[in-house]
Amino acid sequence: MTTEPILEIRGITKQVRGRKLLDQVSFEVGKGEICGFLGPNGAGKTTMIRVMTGLVAPSRGEVFVKGISVQKERRRALSTMGAIVESPIFFPYLSGRKALSNLARLHPNLPKERRRFQVEEMLHLVGLRERADDRVGTYSLGMKQRLGIAQALLGNPDIVILDEPANGLDPMGMRFLRELILKLRDERGLTLLISSHLLDELQ
Repeated sequence: MTTEPILEIRGITKQVRGRKLLDQVSFEVGKGEICGFLGPNGAGKTTMIRVMTGLVAPSRGEVFVKGISVQKERRRALSTMGAIVESPIFFPYLSGRKALSNLARLHPNLPKERRRFQVEEMLHLVGLRERADDRVGTYSLGMKQRLGIAQALLGNPDIVILDEPANGLDPMGMRFLRELILKLRDERGLTLLISSHLLDELQ
C-alpha cells in the first residue's frame, strides 16, 4: 500500500570547502511510517537532518514537508515537524516541567490557554510526570532523551525526526524508547524518521 509522502528529499547536495558531505540524496517518507535512516558515524546523517530542519542550507536540492519547501518557506514547512538534532540540551538547574513550560511559551503552534495542558500531557506520555519537578541535572541520559522527545512533540507535529535517540541508553532505556515510538505511530498517527548507525537497533 502506498501512502502520500509527508517528507520529500530531492537531490540534496551539501559541499563545504570542496568536500561533498551529501551528494544527490533523494528519498521520501510516507505518512504514518517509521523510517530508519541508517549509516555509519561520519556518513552525513546529522548533516542531512540539519538540512531537513532548515538549520543548514544545502548547496543544491530542496526539502519538502507536506509539499511545502523548507528552503523557501521554512517557518510554515516546519510548523508540522518536531525534531531532536544530536543530543537534547536543557538548563540543568530547571525542572523538567519548567524546561518544557518555557519552550511551550516560544512555540508558535501553542496558544496560551493550551500550554499548561500540553506540557502535562507530554510529561505523562514520555513517563516523566513523577520526576517533573526534579532538576534536569539529576536526570539520567534516558530521561533527558525522553524530555527531548516531549519537547519535539509540544506542537503536535505530523512528523518527528530523531537523531540517534538511543545513543548511550541502557537496555531498559532502549526498550522504553522502542515502545514509545510504536505508541506515537499507532495511537497518534505520527510519522517518524529515526537515524542510527546500529542496524539491530533500527530493526
